[in-house]
Parts: sequence; C-alpha cells; structure tokens
Amino acid sequence: MSLTHDAASAPSTPPSAGRRFRAYTSKHLDELTARAGLGSDERLAVRAVATVLPFRVNSYVIDELIDWDSAPDDPMYRLVFPQPDMLPEADVSRIADLLRQDAPRKELNRVANEIRAKLNPHPAGQMDLNVPKIGGQDPLEGMQHKYDETVLFFPKQGQTCHAYCTYCFRWAQFVGEPDLKFASGEVDHLVRYLKDNPQVTSVLFTGGDPMIMGEGVISRYVEPLLEVESLESIRIGTKALGYWPQRFVTDPDADDTLRLFERVVESGKNLAFMAHFSHPAELESDLVAEAVRRIRGTGAVIRTQAPLIRTINDDPAVWEHMWRTQVRMGMVPYYMFVERDTGPQDYFAVPLARAYEIFQGAYKNVSGLARTVRGPSMSATPGKVCVDGVTEIAGEKVFMLHLIQARDADLVGKPFFAKYDEKAAWLFDLEPALGATHFPYESAPPADVSSLVDPARA
Repeated sequence: MSLTHDAASAPSTPPSAGRRFRAYTSKHLDELTARAGLGSDERLAVRAVATVLPFRVNSYVIDELIDWDSAPDDPMYRLVFPQPDMLPEADVSRIADLLRQDAPRKELNRVANEIRAKLNPHPAGQMDLNVPKIGGQDPLEGMQHKYDETVLFFPKQGQTCHAYCTYCFRWAQFVGEPDLKFASGEVDHLVRYLKDNPQVTSVLFTGGDPMIMGEGVISRYVEPLLEVESLESIRIGTKALGYWPQRFVTDPDADDTLRLFERVVESGKNLAFMAHFSHPAELESDLVAEAVRRIRGTGAVIRTQAPLIRTINDDPAVWEHMWRTQVRMGMVPYYMFVERDTGPQDYFAVPLARAYEIFQGAYKNVSGLARTVRGPSMSATPGKVCVDGVTEIAGEKVFMLHLIQARDADLVGKPFFAKYDEKAAWLFDLEPALGATHFPYESAPPADVSSLVDPARA
C-alpha cells in the first residue's frame, strides 16, 4: 500500500483531525453535563454513577460525534455519558450523599466497591473457567482460553480506551481495582502457550483497546506471534475507528502502525480488525472513511460488531443503515450482540424477543453481502448462543437457538429450543421447551426417585 497520501487534506476532514488527543474524565463531568442541560441534582446523580462505573471521553467524540442540541437524548451522548438512573436509586443516593459531604476518597471507594460487587463484574466464567494454566497449575495472567481455537490476550498497556461506552461489559477493567483486572505484559508466556497448544489458530488482542497503544508497544506484542507456525490469524478488537480515527491517519505513528499491519499480512497470517461501531453517527466522518481505506490497504480485513443497546441503537433502521454503510465502505458486518449480564444490564438490555425482531427487521432489507452478520448473539458461559427465531411447535411457542461457538466444541451448531418468554433478556432467563428437562450444555437433572417407590412398600 502507499502511505504517501496526505489524509489531513482530505475534503470535509473534521477540524479535530490534526489535533492531539485530549481525554475528559470524571473531573470534567459537571461542566459537560451542564452543557447537556442537566440540572444540579441530575448532574450530582451522574457523578455518583461515574464513581461506580468508569467515565472517559475525548475531544473528537465531544466535538464531532455528539449532537449537543439533542443532548441528553442524543444517542452518542448516551453512548458515552453515564445516565442518572443506570444504577438502582438507593445506590445512586448513597454515593450522592457522600459526594455532598465531600467524603474521603477511601470511603467513596469502599461504598463504590460494595456496589460493583453486585454488578457481576466478570460474567461467563472469565475469572475461573477461561484462564489457562501452565501444567494445569499456574494461571497465565492476562489471557483467556474459552474456545479451542482462540486465545484472548489483554496487553497491559492497552487496558484503557479512547472513550468508554456506558454499556461496556468490560467496565471492571477500568475502575482501578487490581483484583478485577485482566492484563499481561508477558508476550513470551503467550508464545510458549501457543506453541504448547497448536490447536489454537487465532489470537485476539483485546482490552480495553489495544489501539490505545503506540506502534512501538504493539509491535512488541504482535511481531513474536508471526513466528508461531500454527497461528493462522491475529485479531485486534478496537473502538478506535469510531472514537479516534486519527489513530490511523494523522497520529504521529499512524504510518508505522499501518506498516506493522502490512508485516502481519506479509507473514502469511490473516489480520482481522474487529471494529466496534454502535451507531451510524460513528461512520459519517470523512476521517473514518480515510482510516478504513488505509487499514484495508494493508491487506487487513475489517469486521464490524456491536451490542444491541436500549435507547442507543434499538431500532432496525439504525442497524440496516450501519450494515449498508459498512458494506459500502468495504467492511464486513459480523455480529449483533445481546447486552451481557454485567454492570447496568437491566438499564440497557433489550428483551430477546424484541432483539430478534430488530435483527430480522434490518436483516431482511440488506443484500447478501451484509448477511454475513450473525445475531442476536449472547456471549454466555457455555458459548455464543444465537437467537434464530420464534415459532410454534406442537402448540408450544418457543425460541429457536443454536451455539455459534461453544466451550464444548461438539455443541457448535447444535439447535435447541426454549420456552417463549417476552421478558427474557439473557440465556439464563430461559427454560427448556418441548418437554426437555435441560439444555444441551447442561447436565441432566437427577431423577426423582420418589416416583419410583412402590406405595405399598413405602
């Protein structure tokens, strides 16, 4: 690819294209929420929520993505700014009272940690079921190995983001509590594990956001993997295209980063850029289009994914628009996720029945090139469970489901059924249907031996 194109001179490039990155944190919240028209009590409630859950945004999101005339109802505003009612009212009031009293930071942290503990900070067995071990004994920090062929790696310098999404299921990475955080700087441990486990063909760098790291740091993690023969693909999970596209266009190390991508592809491995786009507004900037063009020019494939989030993108027209735009830009729609059972799930979750309606409503209106997308998909303990539809069998209304991925590989692709429940928002809200006593990934319940006892001998 050519790296001589002057991206900053592209037509209609946002004024922020050449600016250096500036982050806004909780200390800026009062000023920013006042700009959104919130009163003093609402601003205090937002600060209370941000004491428990992380908040971070940047100048590009503030200046280019949020429609401040529509705030606080603007989807992009809701995507990054905590909402006063994201947590139970009693918890918000408790923290707000401490803030009014200028309570010591130690006391605020103590109460915040109590509230965090109730929010299922590490769902789907991430801390106990997914962490690989050397010789079955010593856990490898900063790694997860849930599916046979894929390992997740959390580089320690990449455990933050250009901005935080309010719905983020990895919120526990960002609250400053070491016991809740996955991170590793030991790429040699990763390489050794891959060589000892040749069934692993793909590594996903995740976080946080790996693209928060400079090229020199990323290279130290990526380049050793190019010598692992059994590895077929390297994935990078990132929101940078939506939140800081300058990373690939005008940042000082943008060209060097793209050359690293080229080296991955030239090594014979697939480089999959897993881009998170939550709303069409993130795709509108010419700066994003230029960043996409440059990344694709390295030979990398950009796949897109996002969760379905109430009040932000719970409309089939939004997803249809996103998928059509992504295909036009040369990206591959990949996943519509269901909001996970962690953090403020009750606030953002969309019931599964409605989630399927939204997916189907968008899916039916796009071409086959966009029908690469899969969903609605739940990343649950047994695997990625897809809702395939709602139907009636033998007089019983049921959800049709299957496992796209599974902890037990023999279950991949296996269909199963759950009783229809219009309020169910997660896998564990469902019950087996059609006379089944358990789902395929569950053990059969013990037999009720009481029914086998002869009453005459009881």
